[in-house]
Amino acid sequence: MRLFWQRGKEEDPVSAGEAAAAAAAAHAPLPDPDPTAAAFFDVDNTMMRGASIYYFARGLASRKLFTARDLAMFAWGQAAFRLRGTENAEHIGSAKEMALSFVAGQQVKDLVRLSEEIYDEVMADRIWHGTRRLALQHLDAGQQVWLVTATPVEVARTIAHRLGLTGALGTVAETDAGVYTGRLIGNLLHGPAKSEAIRALAQREGLDLSRCSAYSDSINDLPMLTTVGHPHAVNPDSALRDHAREHGWPIHDFRTGRKVTMVALPAAAGAGALAGGVAAGIALRRHYRA
Repeated sequence: MRLFWQRGKEEDPVSAGEAAAAAAAAHAPLPDPDPTAAAFFDVDNTMMRGASIYYFARGLASRKLFTARDLAMFAWGQAAFRLRGTENAEHIGSAKEMALSFVAGQQVKDLVRLSEEIYDEVMADRIWHGTRRLALQHLDAGQQVWLVTATPVEVARTIAHRLGLTGALGTVAETDAGVYTGRLIGNLLHGPAKSEAIRALAQREGLDLSRCSAYSDSINDLPMLTTVGHPHAVNPDSALRDHAREHGWPIHDFRTGRKVTMVALPAAAGAGALAGGVAAGIALRRHYRA
């Protein structure tokens, strides 16, 4: 099976990672700093139950910025991706182009404002308390804590800020004078691009990757997990659980009862996150036309 993060002909994980690191800005000050160590957390199904971009779409739907049918179609697309477990490179490319064409011309400040409102309304109650405790342990040790996600960096920054973390590495869309141009800087921050972002940030911040930790739920994040000296599996899928056991990695599972009941929606990754971008773009465009 081809994992979705394996490179296609048009993928550029290095530029995506460098763009994410360049856009990263630290917010939370450190107590008694441990300047060469940090922790990196995936978001969907690792820090948060379900998909952050889906919850963002739900928040837009509650504001009547798009219809319940749009939301249902988005949810169906995410579920289909979860069942397939792989992505079609042509589908990813076309979805990316659609998302960017819809976002082009929109104000960054509008997306940031909506991200903040929707986090408080929809996402806050879906944070895994156990995962947040792990993050706070790193902060208490004076280490930086960064989210690393394919979610748009504006949404990722909001989540990091609300959780009191250092900052976020996310997918970066190009802007000009506070307006989206309709192009990405680099590419989606998934698979190898996450690893490249961590390496670029480590160089900027003077981090020793052998002392750093990373946390994820998905086998598709192996590039990120193997970049650091201390990888952890959180609420892992079966493939990651097997890999973690084989290599002696710590496994943290904060799900209770039947796992399927605890995950509101499969994690948005790759094409799923792009579908969310399309939904958000449609909503914003309809809103401003109105």
